[in-house]
Amino acid sequence: MADALAAVVARLYSAPPEDFIALRGEAVAKARSARDTALAGAIGKLRKPTVAAWLVNRLAHERPDLVAELLELAEQLRAAQRELRGADLRELSVRRRSTVAALAREAVRLAGRGPGGNLPVTEVEATFAAALADTDAAAEVRAGRLTKALEYTGFGETPRPNLRLVQGGGAPPAAAVTPIRSAPDESEKERRAEARRREEERRRAEEEHARLVKQARKELMTALQQVADAENAKAEAERAVAAAEKAVKQAEKRVRIAQDALTDLG
Repeated sequence: MADALAAVVARLYSAPPEDFIALRGEAVAKARSARDTALAGAIGKLRKPTVAAWLVNRLAHERPDLVAELLELAEQLRAAQRELRGADLRELSVRRRSTVAALAREAVRLAGRGPGGNLPVTEVEATFAAALADTDAAAEVRAGRLTKALEYTGFGETPRPNLRLVQGGGAPPAAAVTPIRSAPDESEKERRAEARRREEERRRAEEEHARLVKQARKELMTALQQVADAENAKAEAERAVAAAEKAVKQAEKRVRIAQDALTDLG
């Protein structure tokens, strides 16, 4: 059933959302006519995607190579963050923005509705950004069966505490977790100190990245203002030249009139 369901999923989640209900009904009917009640039930549980989810799904099914490149970049970002390679993080962050934008443009192109089709491009970009930051989101994007857009609000991977199962002692819940609180030895102290140092370096890398982004935006705004000022100055100069040319023509006309009058006077 897995292969048959995968084929149905690829067809349903690549089709425009407005066709989803009808296509799902046809697929359920076909499975029932083949007496495959399990497949019919699985298809019937599939949920209609939003437009943003459909755009991502279509890209995943039609251009899996681009999704593979996105997830490869995600691995590089996570490795650079874990190892606190600030220079690599800055370079990869630039690639991240350009890659997300490029994939969103390709998703819109595959939709065949044109850039002016009022499509939720921002939600599509947020979904690709989530796939870059979170492995679970990456798996969902790769599967190509999203029902809604994804969003990631954290930064990189979240550190998890060491946990253990708590048992015994009255009537506890079926399963509970609590952080291990053993007294740290010297190696543990060193590990914690190293972790603090790495966290400080990561924080500094983030701050440096934020500073560079802010500086780049400021330089961009300055350059745009300079271009606008230059264009205004050019327009003013063109108007002044036009006015001067008009004045010259009027003066030349007056000269010809005066010359004609002198000629008539003999």
